Amino acid sequence: MTIPPPPGTPDDLPTAPLVPPDLVRLLRARLDTVADTVEAEVRRQVPEYARPADDAYRKNLREGVVLALTLFVDQLADAAGQGDTITATYRELGRGEALEGRGLDALQSALRIGGLEAWRAMGRTAEELGLDSGTVTTLGELAFRTVHEVAEAATAGYAEARLRSTEEGDRRRRRLLRLLLGEGPVAPETVRDLAHSARWTVPEQAAVVVFVATSRHGEDERPPPGTGALVDLAARPPRMLLPDPDGTGRIGCRALGAALRGRPAAVGPTVPLTDAARSLHWASRALGLMGRGILPRQGVVRCADHLSTLLLYGDEPLHAHLAARVLAPLDTVAEGPRARLAETLLEWLLSGSNVPDVAARLHVHPQTVRYRMRQLEKLFGPGLRDTTTRLDLLLALRTRIPWCASESSPVDKNSPRFDHPVHNKE
Repeated sequence: MTIPPPPGTPDDLPTAPLVPPDLVRLLRARLDTVADTVEAEVRRQVPEYARPADDAYRKNLREGVVLALTLFVDQLADAAGQGDTITATYRELGRGEALEGRGLDALQSALRIGGLEAWRAMGRTAEELGLDSGTVTTLGELAFRTVHEVAEAATAGYAEARLRSTEEGDRRRRRLLRLLLGEGPVAPETVRDLAHSARWTVPEQAAVVVFVATSRHGEDERPPPGTGALVDLAARPPRMLLPDPDGTGRIGCRALGAALRGRPAAVGPTVPLTDAARSLHWASRALGLMGRGILPRQGVVRCADHLSTLLLYGDEPLHAHLAARVLAPLDTVAEGPRARLAETLLEWLLSGSNVPDVAARLHVHPQTVRYRMRQLEKLFGPGLRDTTTRLDLLLALRTRIPWCASESSPVDKNSPRFDHPVHNKE
C-alpha cells in the first residue's frame, strides 16, 4: 500500500523553505549516527530486512540508508534542485526490491520507518538550535512530503520491474515451450539452461493440451494456477504443456475446462518431456476429430480415453482403402438394406456372435438378426469365420467408412453413416 500524502496539498508548501545553515551542517555531521539508528530500526521492525549473517546484504542496506539520508539533507538545503535525483534513486531502489523478490509492503515499511527516524533526528537538532515552531512545522511537512514522494517513486520502479520481469519470464517460457514442441531432438542441457532462466522446474513427464482459439486475450487465458504450465496462445492451435500431469501437476477435466472457459480442448498422452512433440501431435489429431464430431465436440477430451479411435484415424487414406476392400460385398446391396446389414454386422462382431445380444442392441427380434446374418453369410462367405477377416471388418465398420469410399476419397459426407441403429422393418 502506498504511503499516503500528508494532510493538505504538497504544492502549497514552499519549494525551497528557508532552512538555517546550522541545521543542515549539524544534520550532515550526525548523518552516520542517524544512519545507525535508522538501520537498526528497519532491521527490528521489518523482518524481510533482518539478515544478520549476510555481510553483503548488510553492506547494501547500510549504503542505501546513508544515501537516502544524504539525499534528504541535500533536499533540505535545496529542495528544488534535488527532486529529480531523489526520484531516480528511489525508482532504482524499487526496481531492486522487485528483482530481489521482496514484497512492496516491506519496502513501504522501511521507507516509513526511515523517514520517521530522520524526522526525529532533525527535530532534536532543531530543538538544540532553538528554532521557532513555525520553521519546525514547515520542516516536518517537508519531511513527510518527501517520504510520500520517494515512496511513490519506489512504487513506480517496483511496478516497472515486476512488469518487465513478468514479460521476460513469459517470453522465455514461450521460447522453452516452442523448443520442447519443435521438430528434432533437444539437448537436455539446453532445456535445463532455458528452464532455469525461465524459473521453470523441469519435470520428467508432460502432456500437451491444445484448445480452440478465441479473439480474446487476457487473464482468463492464463494457465490453471498451481500447475506450472507453459502456454503459447499465439500458436495455432493454442497449446499448453502440463508438467507431471499424472502426479503433482494433475488437473481434472472439469478444472481444466473451467480454466479454459469451456472451450473445447484435447489433452495429449502423458510422455517423457523429451517426447512432448508426440503428445502435441496426438492432441492436435484429437482436436481435429472433435471438430468433425468423431470425438465429443465439447468439453475436455483426454487422448488416453480414446486411443483406439486415434489409432483407427491415424492413417485415414489407408483405412479407407481397407474399408473399400473388405466391405466391397456390401456394394451389391441397395442403400437402405446396406445400412441395416452393416449395423447388424458391426454389432454381431462386437458381441462375439451373440444373436440375442445383437437383437437387444438393435431393438429388433432375434429372428430379424438371424435373417440378416444369413444374407451377410451369402455376401461374405466363410470369411465371416476367419479371425483376420473379422478384425478387418470390425476396423472398417468401427470408423463408419462409407461403402463407396476410395483411396482418393476417404470420407464422403453424403454417404450413410452408422452412428445410430436403423429400425426399419425388413
